[in-house]
Amino acid sequence: MPLLTRLAFLLHVVGGCVALLAGIVAVSSSKGRRLHRKAGSVFVVSMLVMAAFADYLAVVMPDQLPNLIGGTFTAYLVVTAWMTVWRPEHKIGLAEKIALGVIVCLSAPFAVLSFQLASGLRPFLKSAVPFEGPVLVAMYVFTFLTVTAAIGDLRMVLAGGIAGVRRILRHLWRMCLGLAMAAGSAFTNGFPRLLPADVHIPLGLLFVPQLLVLAVLVFWMLRVRFTAWYQSSPAARV
Repeated sequence: MPLLTRLAFLLHVVGGCVALLAGIVAVSSSKGRRLHRKAGSVFVVSMLVMAAFADYLAVVMPDQLPNLIGGTFTAYLVVTAWMTVWRPEHKIGLAEKIALGVIVCLSAPFAVLSFQLASGLRPFLKSAVPFEGPVLVAMYVFTFLTVTAAIGDLRMVLAGGIAGVRRILRHLWRMCLGLAMAAGSAFTNGFPRLLPADVHIPLGLLFVPQLLVLAVLVFWMLRVRFTAWYQSSPAARV
């Protein structure tokens, strides 16, 4: 492996490790307080480092091009989540419009491909891996997430901004989904490679960190949406 590629791989791993630690602190700390905001900023920067070098490695390494989509989507999630709370309520700028263009470009081909697969039509994209089983499920899930994000961006741009509980929910699901993707990549892909050849961990256990993040996401989505937490939280005043 060339020196530059090894350096990029190292920075990708370091960025991911820092992001996981910062994400745990941000999720565990009081929302809207100084520690939460600082940990969130570290999380965003480290996730961007991880995603940028993931995209680079996807281009320079053989058979890794699909990771370019995953890295770009991850960067999109954390940047738009951060911009949601950085912008004043009912305000948008050029960055939000660019983000809408990015997610439309990501979601459109997957939406077409998922429709073709669901309706029995011949897919426009040839794949070395058959579109069946877990691959097909992953395709539908990714399509749902990207289309949902695109619809949310379009609604926000047309409305000229977002405010209140909807603003916090948008920030919440995008940040937590980014953290879940990082946890999934680390524990189901990276961590097993560090283990000795004779050590085997059941695949189900490797999904536990990712599922825990998703469980936290569901908890906070329900709490913000259906309780009075938001009105008394520092997050409402930030």
